[in-house]
Amino acid sequence: MDHFTLKNGVLHAEDVPLDAIAAAVGTPVYVYSRATLTRHARVFRDALSILPSVHIAFAVKSNPNLAVLKLLGREGYGADVVSAGEMARALAAGMPAGDIVFSGVGKTGPELAAGVEAGIGQFNLESEEEGIELAAIAAARGATATAALRVNPDVEAGTHAKISTGKAENKFGVPYDRAAEIFARLDGLEGLSMRGLAVHIGSQIGNLEPLRAAFGKMGELMRDLRAQGFTVSHMDLGGGLGVPYREGESFPSPSDYAAMVAGATQGWDVTLMFEPGRVIVGNAGVLVTQVVRVKRGIEHPFVVVDAAMNDLARPALYDAWHDFVAVHPTGERITANIVGPICETSDTFAMARDIDAVQPGDLAVFRTAGAYGATMANTYNSRSLVPEVMVDQDRWAVVADRIEPATILAAERVPDWLD
Repeated sequence: MDHFTLKNGVLHAEDVPLDAIAAAVGTPVYVYSRATLTRHARVFRDALSILPSVHIAFAVKSNPNLAVLKLLGREGYGADVVSAGEMARALAAGMPAGDIVFSGVGKTGPELAAGVEAGIGQFNLESEEEGIELAAIAAARGATATAALRVNPDVEAGTHAKISTGKAENKFGVPYDRAAEIFARLDGLEGLSMRGLAVHIGSQIGNLEPLRAAFGKMGELMRDLRAQGFTVSHMDLGGGLGVPYREGESFPSPSDYAAMVAGATQGWDVTLMFEPGRVIVGNAGVLVTQVVRVKRGIEHPFVVVDAAMNDLARPALYDAWHDFVAVHPTGERITANIVGPICETSDTFAMARDIDAVQPGDLAVFRTAGAYGATMANTYNSRSLVPEVMVDQDRWAVVADRIEPATILAAERVPDWLD
């Protein structure tokens, strides 16, 4: 459920007509619904309440906007971060350092040091080499870094290849059959406190069985480590639960997911950790765009919009689907190709799509754009960096400014020897 609905023939975000935001801020622009964010955060949190001990860390990479993080922090969420920059954002939003989990396969020495100095709650180690480096960094500071070992269970998530992370050939985690020996060696290092295991097999998962299989393997590994005398008090089960992008799609609910987890982890006697991202913010945002022109095509017209692949990269990267709907629908339909203005054929949002009929100057939205939208935006073709807005009932605020090409140009330098 989201709070983007038609009222008096105009698409609204909660009680604010989207054309009013477009008139004030311009297009393209991301718009988030506070009510939707809050509802999704609470539904997910409440579903997991059937489990005995839980820690939820929002996957900051899915939407790092400071206002979004502030809202989720107030709902009791910590942060799952994959860079020092994301860690700084989580701290700036008021999320306690102890509730931050630092993931990511390529943490640098300075990033590890920053995490130690901030006192974050857990590092998810992606390799033995990373653990050795972290231990040395912490010991040199007279500190002890708390960590979990991320394991690659070699389980196919059944999602797009570009967002699958749990197969043997993926870069994440340590091989399952070597995990116990690596954990044992890391556990004895000064400066490092190994407290658990971590797993994350992919994103946009629509079938719970791969997750169940991965958790089953992790449970076996946990019991093996305990039998060897090691302490395993925390199990990070990652995130990955999918959301519907097309009208009519169905995905497992948070309650379905929680029931599966309860069965798969029965008797584990650990704190279960979760890293939801898309399932919280995906349907809580839209990208508002304006039709530049409608161009005649061979079979279908091209609807050229002012949003582009630099604003919303998912279709170009993954052939991802985003529903496209008019802000002022007339009831008429057309079959069209939806494209952006960038000089790349990949700047295509849809081909031969049945959509609301639109004309030059009309406003439309790409739905389910709250996750992996603005966070992946860039300035290719020297375009502006897209702004973000948050709506709360009948009020709204810009929560990230449009960064114009002139501002970006001002940060560049021409060396003296070229003058």
